[in-house]
Amino acid sequence: MVKTILFDFDGTIANTLPLCFEAFRTVFKEFDQVILTNDEIKEMFGPSETEIIQLNVKHPDKLQAMERFYEVYETLHPSYVKPMEDLHNLLEELDGNGINLGIVTGKAKRSLDISLQQLNIQSNFAVVITGDDVTNPKPHGEGVILAMQELSVTPEEVLFVGDSEADILAGKEANVTTVGVHWSEEVQSADFNTKPDYYLTSIEQFNVELLS
Repeated sequence: MVKTILFDFDGTIANTLPLCFEAFRTVFKEFDQVILTNDEIKEMFGPSETEIIQLNVKHPDKLQAMERFYEVYETLHPSYVKPMEDLHNLLEELDGNGINLGIVTGKAKRSLDISLQQLNIQSNFAVVITGDDVTNPKPHGEGVILAMQELSVTPEEVLFVGDSEADILAGKEANVTTVGVHWSEEVQSADFNTKPDYYLTSIEQFNVELLS
């Protein structure tokens, strides 16, 4: 029986990837005079935004570069990220039915908090694991395992939902049921090389295939 559903964030709960791309592109253009493509930025994904800047920005003032990233992310959020109403309704329904909901994301806590507050969905989640909380980011299973420990649930009771290859690998390492989704306009992995236990292309499929 499913007691807990854990979600990735970017590309799964919200279509935030275009905003992430723009914020990173601004930082690299202003600090390193380099214009990166979306694919080049995607290749850096895994660590939190803070770590990505620490590892990849060549400009010596990395702290200022981080602040610039978060400034752009917060300022442009309302125009770039629109609520996925069907998904938010699903979260409300699941929460109301007593299913524990959680987030396991590589995002830093600071950017995740901005998104949760602007989308007004922070109250739906019983546990939140960010890139700041783990030593080993996805595709390692550490974040999923930490979330299970906080909620005192077993792998057999958990679904992990995500849009990237790293999500599926992390879920499998944690021995939970994996759900690969391509229901957002922009996703991290166009294809799953590692086959998830379930694959959904619309939010409407969720109740039909997983909870019926």
